[in-house]
Amino acid sequence: MPLEILALVLVAAALVIALVSLWSVRKLKSRIAHIEDAPVVARSLTEQHKVGVVLNPSKNDAERALALLRSVCADSGLEEPLVFETTVEDPGHAMAVDALAAGCTLVVAAGGDGTVREVAEVLAGKDAVMGLLPLGTGNLLARNLDFDVEDLPAAVATALGGAPRDIDAVAITLEGADGSLEEHVFLVIAGIGFDADIMNDTNAELKAKVGHMAYAEAAMRHLPGQRSTVQISLDGGPLQSRKVRSVMIANCGKLQGGVELVPDARVDDGLLDVVVMSPRSVAGWLWIAAKTALRSRRRIPIVDYYQARAVRIVLPEPIGSQLDGDTTGEVVALQAQVRPKALRIRVPQPA
Repeated sequence: MPLEILALVLVAAALVIALVSLWSVRKLKSRIAHIEDAPVVARSLTEQHKVGVVLNPSKNDAERALALLRSVCADSGLEEPLVFETTVEDPGHAMAVDALAAGCTLVVAAGGDGTVREVAEVLAGKDAVMGLLPLGTGNLLARNLDFDVEDLPAAVATALGGAPRDIDAVAITLEGADGSLEEHVFLVIAGIGFDADIMNDTNAELKAKVGHMAYAEAAMRHLPGQRSTVQISLDGGPLQSRKVRSVMIANCGKLQGGVELVPDARVDDGLLDVVVMSPRSVAGWLWIAAKTALRSRRRIPIVDYYQARAVRIVLPEPIGSQLDGDTTGEVVALQAQVRPKALRIRVPQPA
């Protein structure tokens, strides 16, 4: 099939996805509109916590989220939460450190995936509990933990009185071309190559208008491209050379719209799921997209899945990287190690 026809197919598919997403969001909003301003009562408050909230004030629902949180704390007999606002320069790391220093035993991350990751980086391995108010575009951790990301009152109730769950965190060291080393923690997916290019090249203005569909627009532009040579080692084994477009290390695998990019990934199984994608053309990406959309378990030769507790990747040439949707620059090597059940977080109560 000529590339021109493939391009038309991709454009048509993107339009269909956009229309379906718009219809789903409108339907959901109409369903919850009648409870939009309903009072929230915190559930299952079995512990008395000193609450801190790391808040991204630039998010649309930031003020409403804080007002709801304060109201529920007051109604539940908790002290008013301490507020630590993020900045453009720091999306939450120093604020989470300050929250712990102030004696907070429940730290609520109120923002997008970047703020969630920064707070988790500080809390992993600590006694403090993490709450989650998904205010971003992707809200990937919240989706993987079965939050209704459109229901802010329910999220506030969960942050304060949800069921405690211990989940894995992943420690990762990124090596830059200049030999510099950066150590981070991520919770959802780290990646190099295609997915990092998408994150780096997503139009910010378009993202503000259409949300996660802006990622699809960036993906369309990056479908053509050359494969890169990488070397991959699992659990300390020998380095294996591969030609790839993308390598992803997943702690959990659900994306927007319920798409399961990595079906076997579990957030608390003590394992990393490594996805190696090596399509040679746009047709290859269509094949991968069809497999993902249909949730097919049949193996295809341009995607391989592995599980390990530790992953090392060495790159002959610098390549872009991302952690939970945040670009982290070009790297020449990375080392990831799972930290089993290192983070305690509040999740929705079982039905």
